[in-house]
Amino acid sequence: MFYAIVGSITFVAFILLIIVIYYNKFQFAIIKIDEAENNADIFLNKKYDLLKRCCPIIRKALKKKNILEEFDKLEIAEMNHFEQNDALDKAYIDLFQVIDENEKLTKSKPLTEVLKEINNNEEDLIASIKFYNDTVVDYNKLIMSFPSNIIRLIFRYKQKEFYLHEKHEIFEILKDENKENTE
Repeated sequence: MFYAIVGSITFVAFILLIIVIYYNKFQFAIIKIDEAENNADIFLNKKYDLLKRCCPIIRKALKKKNILEEFDKLEIAEMNHFEQNDALDKAYIDLFQVIDENEKLTKSKPLTEVLKEINNNEEDLIASIKFYNDTVVDYNKLIMSFPSNIIRLIFRYKQKEFYLHEKHEIFEILKDENKENTE
């Protein structure tokens, strides 16, 4: 009888220990994802501000008021991080298309200085997005794998989205392999 009670207590303690360990793994991943989202938000806002600084310089140099009008209509405050990133990438491409089409813009010193800042920010943004995606992959692996998927059910954790479609495809491949291994 004594051994049965000690065994039961040990078993319950072991289960609680596993729950605590995986709960902490989820919390650590969530903290990392939040940090990555904050970093991405900072770099996305900086990208928006830098692109916004380019518009008047380009308009003045080309003496055209109607150039890059789509950027002026952009409302990033109403968008989530993924939509902001896509919209700013499109604006970034449009900006460089205008610069490529107008050779005299490459000689504008104020514009080249802002473009240097944009390029530096772009490197930081790419690194931030990579950190976010890598962290989301780890988090989503916890959601899909045993025994952490039980903890996911208990605490109602949901899968997170990726910035880039390639990471999502990689995760879908891992998900399919996980299903094959359990069958």
